[in-house]
Amino acid sequence: MTGRPRHIGPEERRARLGLRQRLTAPARAATAEEVADSLVALHGTDPATVYLAVGARLADSGSTVERVERALYEDRSLVRMHGMRHTVFVFPAALTAVVHASTGLDIAAKARTALVKDMIAGSDGRLTEAWLDEVEASALAVLARRGEATVNELTGEEPRLKEQFTYAPGKSYEGVHTVSSRLMRVLGVEGRVVRGRPLGSWTSTQFRWAVAPPHPELPPAEARSALLDRWLTACGPATEADLKWWTGWKAKDLRAALAACGAVAVALDDGLTGYVAAGDEDPVGGPEAPWAALLPALDPTPMSRQERDWYLAPSMRPALFDRSGNVGPTVWWDGRVVGGWAQRPDGEIAWRLLDTEEVGREARAAIGAEADRLRAWVGDTRVTPRFRTPLERELSSG
Repeated sequence: MTGRPRHIGPEERRARLGLRQRLTAPARAATAEEVADSLVALHGTDPATVYLAVGARLADSGSTVERVERALYEDRSLVRMHGMRHTVFVFPAALTAVVHASTGLDIAAKARTALVKDMIAGSDGRLTEAWLDEVEASALAVLARRGEATVNELTGEEPRLKEQFTYAPGKSYEGVHTVSSRLMRVLGVEGRVVRGRPLGSWTSTQFRWAVAPPHPELPPAEARSALLDRWLTACGPATEADLKWWTGWKAKDLRAALAACGAVAVALDDGLTGYVAAGDEDPVGGPEAPWAALLPALDPTPMSRQERDWYLAPSMRPALFDRSGNVGPTVWWDGRVVGGWAQRPDGEIAWRLLDTEEVGREARAAIGAEADRLRAWVGDTRVTPRFRTPLERELSSG
């Protein structure tokens, strides 16, 4: 591109979002793997988000649970692991090495250092680094032999995992930590273990653990470039602030990755500069027809960036976000958030519009159809977001 950067306005940004994130009916996917590939990462902090995000984007959502479970636990084509910002995501298996090298190494080193320091200080030196090395080697051997195990099953075979130490002794926030909980988290961010099958249904927050499948060790700079190129292809254009927020990287590493992957600068509204993947500068036409979607709490589309005004009016944020910035269930019409939804105890999908200016009869009918589609495949399961938001609480109570 030569001369002044091409301008990409909100309308084209919303068109890209609908098409590339498989939200328009013609763009919907056939498999859970296709959805994950298109989105790069599915938020996994709330287990239900993974299934609801995939179901919203499948052409046939009737077998959503079976497809996701098969991909996660049988084919292992999707992997639940720690990624950006120390957060749990579900990634395509082919991307795990890139994620680990680009985002996990620094986090893992800090997490292990903190664990060793806290453990020694909180046990008056009784629990040492050498002791921890011995315990984790034993725990990993148990996992390798069993295939999958809960923490309780691990501690049954390696009782030293039950050891406790005082966290932040003498401080106002002093507490008691168990070696097992801290160690499994460290091993997770180090890419040595992954979460296996849940103990309960697909909404359960309790998981078994398994030894992580082997993957090549990549140079961090190369991995950051590869991950950024994938993300920009799926979600661009994005500002530097968006990218820094999503990746959690240092500014110097982000800028180096932008240069390395050949990202192209474009002009956005309000004088902002955005970036698209190399070769992705050409205009993108909109979908043939407007589209509706009901996306879950923590869905990657609304959570993928920091600057959201081009698809979500600031006036809606108090109703749709919690105090920590986690988005709740959202209702979309043709590339914009127009309201929120919740599931009631009787299974009804209740929704409310917060923006009625441009939401007419066609939109209401399409949103209603999406609510019916969601209720049909969720069936008897009741879904309550892990992070509750004001509108979701209100709607769920009837």
